[in-house]
Amino acid sequence: MIKFILNNKIIKTSINSGVTLLDFIREHKQLKGTKIGCREGDCGACSVLVGTQNGDDVTYQSFTSCISPLGNADGKHIVTIEGINLPAELNTVQKAMTDNYATQCGFCTPGFVMSMTGFALASNGTNNGTGQACNDAISGNICRCTGYKSIEKAGIEIENKLQQREGDSKISWLIKEGFIPNYFETIPARLKTLLEEETSASVEVNNGNAGGQSNIVKVANGTDLYVRHADRMAGEDVHLLVNESALHGISFSEGICTLGANTTVTELLENRKLQTLFPRLKQFLKLVSSEPIRNMGTIGGNFVNASPIGDMTIFFLALNAKLTIQNEDGSERQIPFQSFHQNYKVYDLGEDEILKNIYFDVPKKNDFFNFEKVSKRTHLDIASVNTAGKVSIDNDTITQAHFSVGGVAAIPKYLFNTNEYLVGKTIDSKTVAAAVEIMQSEISPISDVRGTSEYKRLLAKQLFIAHFIELFPNHVELEKLISC
Repeated sequence: MIKFILNNKIIKTSINSGVTLLDFIREHKQLKGTKIGCREGDCGACSVLVGTQNGDDVTYQSFTSCISPLGNADGKHIVTIEGINLPAELNTVQKAMTDNYATQCGFCTPGFVMSMTGFALASNGTNNGTGQACNDAISGNICRCTGYKSIEKAGIEIENKLQQREGDSKISWLIKEGFIPNYFETIPARLKTLLEEETSASVEVNNGNAGGQSNIVKVANGTDLYVRHADRMAGEDVHLLVNESALHGISFSEGICTLGANTTVTELLENRKLQTLFPRLKQFLKLVSSEPIRNMGTIGGNFVNASPIGDMTIFFLALNAKLTIQNEDGSERQIPFQSFHQNYKVYDLGEDEILKNIYFDVPKKNDFFNFEKVSKRTHLDIASVNTAGKVSIDNDTITQAHFSVGGVAAIPKYLFNTNEYLVGKTIDSKTVAAAVEIMQSEISPISDVRGTSEYKRLLAKQLFIAHFIELFPNHVELEKLISC
């Protein structure tokens, strides 16, 4: 039995956990305000809010319901556009949209309203007057009528309104100011009661997987799996990993950072310690998908998806990460991440195993890290080529080098030969030029919809050089290599 709160109603259902949340909302509950658009998590028309118990409070994030399994709603508060309507008037976000003429055909409007409401629920009340924070919140929403400037104006109005909050608790203030209806105040207590009840059907399904049956599909948050196989998953037995506590958390101990495989990109982005270790972390991760997908997509899922251009895969290959793999009998093994991907969509993980965590050495003072990505559009797109690199320096000599590149081979490519060559070298144009030649011999891009093989080779070269220009700006002669 799956139990959750949908808007203001408690839901108890035995429907297959693998059905999409979108289809449950629309077809089983007839809440048609959540729209069907791309069914790939790309357009945001199906955006909903997912509230998770966090102590005595509930924290909300925007999700794209078209690629989210219903079972992952267990124990959560799911909010659709119908769930934020006020009894007799438009709410504050809806009014800002209409006052700024920020809707044309109207098909995508519910998704925008949900994302902006999610921003209001998460906002700390600060505002820089640019509307950028609200724009980040709607980064997963697409307006087919190109009305984005009006939508941005609505976002700025919302930010200015939120800046006025003081005194009251966030939820109380949002209710008083007409952002959300009154019932939101009852959700923390009701959700706590729901979570204290017997374990739900989604967990029962997980327990049923202990037999190692090969026909059961392991699912984290499904952001890739449901793009390709949503219809099939609706009838599958699924092993939902989202509630397994051992797969969560970010910890630091004795110079090692360990990430549970279910850590989301948003959790990485918001971790203060990681922000300190990687000062440009937010800039890097803003290139990864959109806010709703970052809220959902897990690091382990990105690895096991085994895409040759997985952004987080390339990121962690360059950190020389290692993996802990757990068997269903409880035994574990550790492997270098470099050896995990073996061929196209083939990786070192048995049917009776799951990826438990990822760990890497915390960067030190003389470690330098960079991530680069080129795609057809800057945000919310798959890379044509992406690459990351970490270089350790001692007296201007490279002591360690870990470079990776995606989109140029059948697997995410760790550049073994290039990295080996760089160790012991000084950073100058001659060293980098020679490394580029070795890198080109290691890659084998193919032509596809994201570019020709020649284009990808050129991108790989330019981005590889860009790492050194970004990390070591005093070596200005490196810029000359870009035009060679």
